[in-house]
Amino acid sequence: MLADTMRALRPGLPDPVIALGEFRYGILQSRHRPEYEEWLRRWSSASGSVVARLMRSSCQLATLPVVRAVLVAVALAASLAGCGILPRNPVPLDSMGAASIPGMPDVRAWAGTPSPTMERDFLESFAQESRNDFPVAADGKIHYAHVALSGGGPNGAFGAGFLKGWTQSGQRPVFKIVTGVSTGALMAPFAMLGPQYDEAVREFYTTKSSRNIFRMLSIVPQLLAGESLADTGPLAGIIEDNVDAQFLAAIAAAHNRGQRLYMGTVDLDAQRFVVWNMGLIAERGDRQAVELFRRVMLASSSVPVAFPPVYFDVEVGGRIFDEMHVDGSVATRVFYNGGLFSLAELSAKAGLGPVAEDAYIIHNGQLLPVPEVTPRTLRGIARRSFEAAGKAAIVGDLFRIYAATQREGAGYHWVTIPEEFDLRGNEVFDPVKMSALYDLGYEVARGGPPWRTGPPFFESWTTRRELERGAEGR
Repeated sequence: MLADTMRALRPGLPDPVIALGEFRYGILQSRHRPEYEEWLRRWSSASGSVVARLMRSSCQLATLPVVRAVLVAVALAASLAGCGILPRNPVPLDSMGAASIPGMPDVRAWAGTPSPTMERDFLESFAQESRNDFPVAADGKIHYAHVALSGGGPNGAFGAGFLKGWTQSGQRPVFKIVTGVSTGALMAPFAMLGPQYDEAVREFYTTKSSRNIFRMLSIVPQLLAGESLADTGPLAGIIEDNVDAQFLAAIAAAHNRGQRLYMGTVDLDAQRFVVWNMGLIAERGDRQAVELFRRVMLASSSVPVAFPPVYFDVEVGGRIFDEMHVDGSVATRVFYNGGLFSLAELSAKAGLGPVAEDAYIIHNGQLLPVPEVTPRTLRGIARRSFEAAGKAAIVGDLFRIYAATQREGAGYHWVTIPEEFDLRGNEVFDPVKMSALYDLGYEVARGGPPWRTGPPFFESWTTRRELERGAEGR
């Protein structure tokens, strides 16, 4: 009824007033309803603010034209000052490195330094694996394939189609390691489980529109006391529909056959990239494991500011706190293994004899700059800035992985969306554009993936140097 009332009152009211008038309606839809209402109660009772009391009744706001100008000014001021802070129970700063998931202390690690728990688990993977999955090849080596799936939002449709085309080519291997962040994290579990899940990935990336992924929230209430511009309830529902106990059992079975699945999120409090051992979570098999698996997938896809962060209950010294996690792409657009272990060193320790690792990177985006007049608007400037930062970041990530594979003696292969393809659609998640991207990825891979084997622009630099040396010799 309240929603109908607000819609009826829309004509004639300026947008900021409508947004404030819908403040309580937004609360009713939010998972943070208790925190919002407690915050409003304390503010209105402690400060005696007339505006605060008015905000507790959206109908009052909508029917008091005498305060409209005041409300607009308050909304603008609040958006600058950030007057509302939602309550939290964060980990104490000096204990962040000791926080763990209750009952599952070994399922994650901070990236950037070797992790004894991750090393032990990966060492165990060699004893678990079957020679049917990882046979000794004609060269006398066991070949291990590692696929790294990048972020890219709706552009993940390219990676989904590429995996299907790779299957069609007859060249797709069993993956020893699958890593994913953001949209890459959404498809990573299906990629690890193999071609039988290609259709599920296709369905997700070609039939969903923006409304199936997120719901926009009223901007001013979120600026007053919110944490995102949109709600990811629809995406959480899709994850829940696909990730159930049966699905986790399949992930656990793959884990026990020696495969490893890793996803990345960013702990904003610690400003650390966190690598999650998803197979180890799945192996637990209970309701807590199912919920944690889903939340990691959602967190890795939660673009900050646009989407709300995901909170994880963690334990330190017998006490429970919360951690705030966001999209793994905040730290890296694609990752190798976070520096947590060395496959070459651990395979030697396991006594396997000669092995060969090949890293395959699927970049769900483009690299080259696109000249375009930037609109003199907040949205236009933000969009162009994020695009430029994202392209610079993925180039750095590809060079970082190249350096890691050189150290490991591993093969380096990557692919990106052809630059001539126009990524712009009619909405953020445009099913027509995503279907075209899926088809493009499929066509690129089905004849045998055209992998690049040097870091970005390396081939053009090498060619230029060779031409220059040739000119000098003449």
